[in-house]
Parts: sequence; C-alpha cells; structure tokens
Amino acid sequence: MSPAIFQLIVLAAIAIFLILRLKSVLGTRDGYEDDPVPLERPGPRKLDTFEVIEGGPDHDIIDHVPEGSDAAVALAQMKRVEPAFNVGSFLQGSKAAYEMILMAFERGDLAPVRRFLAPEVLDAFETAVEERNRQGLTVEANFLGLRELVLTDASFDERSREAEVTVRFGGELISVARDANGQVVEGDPKAPRKQRDSWTFARVMGSSDPNWQLVATGG
Repeated sequence: MSPAIFQLIVLAAIAIFLILRLKSVLGTRDGYEDDPVPLERPGPRKLDTFEVIEGGPDHDIIDHVPEGSDAAVALAQMKRVEPAFNVGSFLQGSKAAYEMILMAFERGDLAPVRRFLAPEVLDAFETAVEERNRQGLTVEANFLGLRELVLTDASFDERSREAEVTVRFGGELISVARDANGQVVEGDPKAPRKQRDSWTFARVMGSSDPNWQLVATGG
C-alpha cells in the first residue's frame, strides 16, 4: 500500500470519529422543533418591585395602643391632619420633657420650662415651689432614668384640631429636701426614690408651633 493511500484511510477514520463524537455531545433534532431563539443583548438590570398594600395597619400606632381602640383612632386622625406626626418620636420627646420639667420643679426653677406648661399647671407648680420657699426648704435632685414609658390614652377634636396624649412615666431619682440648717427633712441622699406620674400633653395639630404643652398631671 502506498503512503498516499494510507494517509487517506487515516484521515477518513479521523473524520468518521469526529462526526460520531459531535453527534453524541450535541444530540440530534428529531421531528418538529422551534427555531432557536436568538439571545438578547444584556441590558441594565431592573430593580425588584414590591406591591404596596394600602390601608394596612400603622405599626407606629398599634405598637403603642391596641388596634381599633379609641386612642388608635385619635392618633390616626392626628396623622391625617399632620402627616409628619410620629407616635414613636412623640414618646421620645415626652421622655425628654418629663425629665426636664420634673427636674425644674424639684429644683424650684421653672423659668426654663415655662413655655411647655399650660397656665393651670404652671400655677400649681409655682404655688408648690413658693410654699417650699416659705418653709425655708431647698431641694437637691438628680434624675436617674426611666423604667416605664407607656402611652395610655389619646383624644382628638376634629373641629379645633386639638390633640391630647396621656403618657405614664415611671422614673427614679434622688431627691432630698433640707431645712434652713441643712438638715434632711425629706428623702434620702443615698436611696433612689421611685416616681410615677401620668401626664397629659396637648397641641393643635397642623399649627406652626411644634411644641406640646403639659395640660394635666396625675399619679
């Protein structure tokens, strides 16, 4: 056998092997098949979209009062008049106001908090401070912190847009009253005193003044 014929036989064998190999890898097309769909050029990825369910529960409200309660309805009305109103933020503000007003009263200096007090509350606080001064008493007070902060009630007058929110505070402080000779007549400088108050704050919703006023106090 000549070298040329031998080379042709080898090449034919290689060709047959490659055809069989490709067929086993790529498979076959039997019967009707859809034409291959051309690949699209990749474009910018679309952001996932989420369906917004309107009218669902407002957790800023129901996290603090029972859903469907009178207080919840009143808080929702406040939000409709003033959409920026936030119950959680209000409670944090009331916490700061409680400490500031309580310490001002204990120390007998109401000037810094006068604008946060309704006239009748201011009169009651001033009367108590004046009575302490008349007796020659001085008070040393140190606020230690809150152990309770609960929104207990809320109401809203749609005609006047006046809102009232009642908050129960449970605080701890050291408060000592001394007489003119420096003798302790009330309290203990080493023992914290537990203080529990229920305060009602009021404000006209939608007004330009963002401050709430303390309009009522209770134990």
